[in-house]
Order: sequence, then structure tokens, then C-alpha cells
Amino acid sequence: MVAGRSVLEVASDAIDGGATAIQLRDKNVSTRTLVEEGRALRELTRKRGVLLIVNDHIDVALAIEADGAHVGQDDMPAELARKLLGPNRILGISAGSLDEAVAAIMAGADYLGVGPIYATRGKADAGEPVGLSLISEIARRYTTPLVAIGGITAENAGEVIQAGATGIAVITAVVNAEDVSLAAHQLARAITV
Repeated sequence: MVAGRSVLEVASDAIDGGATAIQLRDKNVSTRTLVEEGRALRELTRKRGVLLIVNDHIDVALAIEADGAHVGQDDMPAELARKLLGPNRILGISAGSLDEAVAAIMAGADYLGVGPIYATRGKADAGEPVGLSLISEIARRYTTPLVAIGGITAENAGEVIQAGATGIAVITAVVNAEDVSLAAHQLARAITV
């Protein structure tokens, strides 16, 4: 449950609003629960034509045939994650510094999750905000797609894209919204303007 709604309901509403990818992320449930939620999300995302990425759990990503997985700096080493996922699944890697970005690119990241850009309440372990300058610096040097995360809202999403991000990832701005579909729509519109 997410703010009184099922994970499937939130994901479906976010897709209705324009989300192009859904990430299965829950640090407080068992692997079995992740697989159950993941199977339902996999069915939904296949029907709706959006990507499904699993956070941290390469085993779950493989078990549910997700499109890929995302690992952080303290998760499975990126080289091993790439080896297990193979060349046909997406590998996202978190980067909070230029050094982490370079290492992730060298390890075979298909995209970088860069942040937190702004202060965030959505991730307790997010660390200090890195701001837009890191996005700009990585974008100037590399062609790897950059997905910005951390404190992003419809009001600041446009400037994140202008700084060099390819896309955005949000938690609080959509999950905690009264109208998930509308919140996703406003974010989608903010990054395409």
C-alpha cells in the first residue's frame, strides 16, 4: 500500500498521467512480496507499453522478467549486476558525484540516476543535494542518459531537463499526490515544454 492505495493502482494512475517507466522499490518488504508486486506490475507495464525497472534486487528483476534493474552505490557491484542482467536488460546506476558517474559508465550503465538534485523526503538515505551543476557536468562529458532524482517537482522539472537530464524520476511528487494521474501529467508536461 502506498498512501492508502495499492502499488498497482498508483502505477496505473501514474501511467495514465504520462509516466514512461515504473520502478518497483520497497526496502521494507520481503523478496517474496516484491516478486508478487512485481508480477502484477509486469503485467500492467507490458499491457501499457512502459518500462519496469526493479530497484536493488537483480534476482527479482530476473524472476519477474523486468526490463531492467537499478543499483545504488551500496548495492550489488555494477559489473556483477551487468553480468547477471546480460546485455538485453537495462542497468541503471546511481551517481552522486562525477567519479561515481564515470565508474558507472565504465561498468556498463545504460543510464545514470543522478542526485539527489534537491533536498528530498522521499528517500531517507539520499544524502546532501548535488544541485544542477553535476547534471550539467556529466552531460557535457558523456552521452549516457541521465535521470535526475531528488526533490523534483512540476515547478523545477524543466530546469533539470535544461541542465542536461534526459528524464526525471520522482517518488513524493506523484505517490503522495491526491491525484496521481494529474501529478504525473503535470510532471510530463513540465519536461516537454
